[in-house]
Amino acid sequence: MTSQLNPMSSPTSETAAAAATSESTNKNVSQGRPGRFSRPNYRQIHRFPLPLSVHPLPPLIPHNPLSIVSVLLSYLTYLIAPPHHDVYFAYFDPETSSVHVTDAKAIRALWEMGFFGKGNLSRSEPSWLEREKKRRGLLGGVTSEEVTRQRRTERRELKLERARMEKIAIEQRLIAEAAAREAGDTSIDQSALPPSADGATNSIPPPTEKFSLRKAREAKLSGSQRSVVQTEGTDTPDGPDVSPSNGSKTVRFSPVVQAKEFVSDSTVVPALDSAVNEHGMEDEPSLSNEEHLQLSNEEAFFLVYGLGALQIVDSKRNAVLSPPSLLSRFCQHSYCPPRDHSANLEPDDPFMISYTVYHHFRSLGWVVRSGVKFGVDYLLYNRGPVFSHAEFAVVVIPSFEHPYWSETEERKAHCARKQARSWWWLHCVNRVQAQVKKSLVVCYVEVPPPVFGETGIPLEDIGALLARYTVREMLIRRWVPNRTRD
Repeated sequence: MTSQLNPMSSPTSETAAAAATSESTNKNVSQGRPGRFSRPNYRQIHRFPLPLSVHPLPPLIPHNPLSIVSVLLSYLTYLIAPPHHDVYFAYFDPETSSVHVTDAKAIRALWEMGFFGKGNLSRSEPSWLEREKKRRGLLGGVTSEEVTRQRRTERRELKLERARMEKIAIEQRLIAEAAAREAGDTSIDQSALPPSADGATNSIPPPTEKFSLRKAREAKLSGSQRSVVQTEGTDTPDGPDVSPSNGSKTVRFSPVVQAKEFVSDSTVVPALDSAVNEHGMEDEPSLSNEEHLQLSNEEAFFLVYGLGALQIVDSKRNAVLSPPSLLSRFCQHSYCPPRDHSANLEPDDPFMISYTVYHHFRSLGWVVRSGVKFGVDYLLYNRGPVFSHAEFAVVVIPSFEHPYWSETEERKAHCARKQARSWWWLHCVNRVQAQVKKSLVVCYVEVPPPVFGETGIPLEDIGALLARYTVREMLIRRWVPNRTRD
């Protein structure tokens, strides 16, 4: 009997459990945050860290001769029919001293695989076309800019609601104290005072008391419901009511008029900017993407020289620039105004120093982005800006420790101008990074002396030029006495 009852009772219990689970799931869904949208699957979108196609070889097992044959066959296959490698194109704009990518496929590939560049009409990710389609009602969902705007609005509402609740608590306490003084009671009964937001009655609620966003929404919703109830209580169904409120008119219609539906008997005139096709259907105006991807010089040179995934075209000559000529042009445009084309490259050119640091951190696996928003040179992300905030903020400072730079007074003055930093500047930058919860990294780049004569390194050997630089990292944290006591 026991063996027969258990199979009969288990489906019932499983059904009840499934019903309870579905009910709780529906309850959780219904009680979810209003206005929140599901995020895209960023792990799938940004699954490749760099715009490269990797083709791994089969494993080599020494005691298995067949694995050696498999590796040799793979090598022969790659030599006879090499795999396809995507190379994207861009052009250099001398007016803005930056590199522009206009192809839609290249824009998505460079952003999704490594977070290179930014949209010229967007904050970071090139999403102008999606925002414009959403504004015209052609596309559903939300963009990253809209999510950021919504979060900022929610934070602003939370702060206003918190200030309002604190003000109400203080006013109630002052009224209670005034009433107690008028009654002639010098010792104020603490139990008669209204409780504060944190449940205490003997002190004014501290300004650091936190109200959750849910409580702020509930308070706002209850206030709106009370106003609606008061409005319905004063309405009259006899006709429209026009009553001045704060110097403005408020018109209320009867329920009969409100229940009516609008019926248009006239012909709808199409808009001027729309067209009607042969089937009588209204066509939407054509929308072209007016946004391009803007790459910094360091990002562009890393894609050209470090990865070989990009080719930059000269907009004037319509010719592809080689890495040596591109390096020379970027070094010239690192000055303001740009230097003459006949000027020789210097080891302390701003582009050489900044690219050395960029290449250094990219080689370590960091996602390097511009840090101009926080007053630094670079921001270091672990995986990318869509996954988490930047952990480190990098400041690049050239270092002239070689004896060559201290041989003459002119060279000493030149090095002093390049290294000019004040303690005020350091404290300001460190304070900003502490406020945004980032660690400040001071990156010193050891500048080598220039080479002359036969020992000079040709410009075509870019690897030998970069190998002469040395990078030193120093982590700086703001010392707060209250938080660093023994």
